[in-house]
Order: sequence, then C-alpha cells, then structure tokens
Amino acid sequence: MLAHALLAVLTATERAETPTPPGLIALTCNEIHRLFNTLIVEPIQDLRHRLHWSTWRRRHQHRARTSHYQRRQAIPTRDHELRLPY
Repeated sequence: MLAHALLAVLTATERAETPTPPGLIALTCNEIHRLFNTLIVEPIQDLRHRLHWSTWRRRHQHRARTSHYQRRQAIPTRDHELRLPY
C-alpha cells in the first residue's frame, strides 16, 4: 500500500512539474511502478532497451487514444441525442 501511495504521489508531482512531450501520454502509476522495478529493484544490463520500450508504449497509447477520440467524433448523432465532450 505504501509503495502504491508513493507511486501515485510521484505521478501527480511529475505531471505538475514537467509537461508531457508531444505524442506521448503522461507517465501512469503502472508505468512508474514498472520502471522502478526495472531500474532499481531488478536492474538489468540492457537499460536502453527498457527505456526505449517505455517510450514506445507511451507513444502507442497516445496514438490509440487519439484514434479512439477521432472515431468517436466521426459517429453521426441524432439531433435529440446529447453528446458529451471527453
């Protein structure tokens, strides 16, 4: 529980202090947890691969989110239906 609380605080702090690079989502608690385990708890020799994979994953999630929003906007609505913005 303590570790999860620490990750949540780190995520909130990171979002407040540094802007997210274009084309990437912000670091999530799960991603920080994974990076913490990879870099601190169980360090491996191939650090560059792990960091590259994290960037690739965040970029992929950004593309998936963007295409999801575009697809949702493309769905025609009837005049009487209320459509809430995301």
